[in-house]
Amino acid sequence: MLRAITFNIGPIDSKLGGVLVMFGAIIVLFFLPWLDTSKVRSAVYRPWYKLFFWIFVANAIMLGWLGAQPAEGIYVVLSQLGTLYYFGFFIVLMPLLGLIETPKRIPNSITEAVLEKKNAKLAKA
Repeated sequence: MLRAITFNIGPIDSKLGGVLVMFGAIIVLFFLPWLDTSKVRSAVYRPWYKLFFWIFVANAIMLGWLGAQPAEGIYVVLSQLGTLYYFGFFIVLMPLLGLIETPKRIPNSITEAVLEKKNAKLAKA
């Protein structure tokens, strides 16, 4: 993310912008409880959230790999896109998915969820 900022924004040069983005990436994690607007917190019952979460994991791995590459050519563009998705996931996708996603039915208790899985396995056998 440090290398993703290659442009000046007003009086903020690109080096300071990269440092601000780096700290912003950490600070956004502190606001995570308020950014997730869904009543269901488990990704097991939220299929769209699960999809975007795994894309986020792949993006984080890609950003780590890009950090080891030289800051030139396609690597800069990919790091900019990865940084955009990183912040977009937390600031746009999480609040929006919480409002529009319809989660699967939540079991009344843990035992109900476990027994449903056990009965499904027995029915297949």
